[in-house]
Parts: sequence; structure tokens; C-alpha cells
Amino acid sequence: MEIYQQEFSFQDKSDGSPVTKADLASSQLIEQMLSPLGIPITGEESEKLPFEVRQHWTQCWCIDPLDGTKEFIKRNDEFAVNIALIENGLPIFGLIASPVQEKILMGSKDIGVFILQFEEVHHFDNWQKLEIPQQCNKPIVMACSRSHHSGAVLQIINELKAQGHELDFIKKGSALKFFDLAEGRADIYPRFAPTMEWDIAAGQAILEALDGEVVHAITGEPLYYNKANLVNPYFVARTKAMRKN
Repeated sequence: MEIYQQEFSFQDKSDGSPVTKADLASSQLIEQMLSPLGIPITGEESEKLPFEVRQHWTQCWCIDPLDGTKEFIKRNDEFAVNIALIENGLPIFGLIASPVQEKILMGSKDIGVFILQFEEVHHFDNWQKLEIPQQCNKPIVMACSRSHHSGAVLQIINELKAQGHELDFIKKGSALKFFDLAEGRADIYPRFAPTMEWDIAAGQAILEALDGEVVHAITGEPLYYNKANLVNPYFVARTKAMRKN
């Protein structure tokens, strides 16, 4: 936030995506905190070890130190920090933080999902445990990316309308969309544009802990992580209530 509130520049990486000194500073700080645990790390700004090494990991951290760098540069407040713990290819714990709102969403199937303010981190009694959304919104609310759009999303919209559903939309950058899914403000989030493992792993762990899902758009299988290719397939994220529709 100190960098965000100042003038800053950015550079384009080899893949064309932007990076700021905030991305790098956040990555360095998170790695300093996690490294003593002895679990290897894969992250957007971290060195990517070859799959020949990674394939032997039973656990790893998957982190995006600044998810939504384009939104950060636009100064629209829609960026996040994503941290996920992967075990045997599956996300078992997720944390998504909103630095602007000073709010954290985190959880796992073992402990449930909680939402809290930064100042409440050490005050467990003040953490709000989220209940599983049992009913879809009326109209159904679809979370959409602010920076990426696809014609395939229109196909899903048309299919839902053909089933008699009315739709409303939330447009938001970064993994902040998972706050809306977890808190029941949104029901479905389809993504038919490129994402990397660290963009989605934390959100999947959180949504699955609420009996929702993040699945391959074609096969319907859950997304897997620490793959040879760290690019995600196109996916659909749904709450438990939306899975029933």
C-alpha cells in the first residue's frame, strides 16, 4: 500500500504482463515468511524450478504476491494477494487478502472459511466464519473479469437464460471475485481467458471448503496444480447452491 499510494512505474515481462516494484517487494516478504516452514514455493515472481524437480514435491506453496497488477496500475483498488497450500496436486488451504479493504478471506475443508480484518489476525474470537450459501441469488449473479472477456462466457449466459434464469453481473479484477462467491453475493464465475496456477489455487481451496467447486470448463474435473505446465485450463467456479441449478 505504501507503493500504491506513491508514484510508481512498471515494466512488461517476457510474457507481456506488467510487473511493479510492489509485486517484487510483496513476493520477497511472503517468501521470507514462508521459507522457514521448509515447504517449497512456486509463485508468479519466484524462480520456477523445472518439473523434473517439482514433480517430486508432495506439498508446495502457490503464491501470487500481487494478483491484478493491471488493476493496481489503474489504481482502481481491485488487486489482491493469493497464497495457497498445494498437497499432491490439490489446493488444501487458501488465503486471499485485499490490501485496500484490509480484509482477509481464508480457510480449508478442515477448519472452515473465515473472513477477518487485518487488525483481527491475532484475535480469533473476532473472525467471522462463513456459512455455505444454500440459495442462489435471484437473479443469478455472475462474476466477470474486468480486464478479460470471452465469447464463450456469452454462451454460458445464453444457456442459463435458456433455462429460465435471469442474470445480473459483478465486474471485478483479480481474485477478489472469490470474496463475492464465498460470501454469497455471486453464484458463478466462468473464465475463458488465460490464468496461471497462482491466480486460482487459493480461491479453489476456499470455494471447495464451502462445498463449491472450480472445475475444468470441458471435463468438469477439479483443477490440479504443480503441473508441468503452470497455465490453467479454462474453468468455471460455482457455489454449492449454483451446482444444484
